[in-house]
Amino acid sequence: MTPLPPCPVCNSTLSYEDGSGNYVCPECAHEWPVAGEAATEETARVWRDAAGNVLQDGDSVTVIKDLKLKGGGGVVKQGTKVKNIRLVDGDHDIDCKIDGFGAMSLKSEFVRKS
Repeated sequence: MTPLPPCPVCNSTLSYEDGSGNYVCPECAHEWPVAGEAATEETARVWRDAAGNVLQDGDSVTVIKDLKLKGGGGVVKQGTKVKNIRLVDGDHDIDCKIDGFGAMSLKSEFVRKS
């Protein structure tokens, strides 16, 4: 059994784990997450285009291959320029608006930074 950390507020050694992912101090009633140390070491995700260039919010990109649209029956043609992208976590990395198509999500592997 690993020793429990002392309370970060009052330094009491009587802390315990409550079973919902938190440590609790019975003396001062302070609660803190069990994985608190791991959460502070998160690394920032880096999005890259098809050529390996780093993408950032607000960049302009160009579509590198024809993309068929699901449900709408249309095609975003190769060479279409997309301005002011927003990067998001998920299967499709980029949220954007394309003239003539509206709001859309794209994968970063199908675009090249302009």
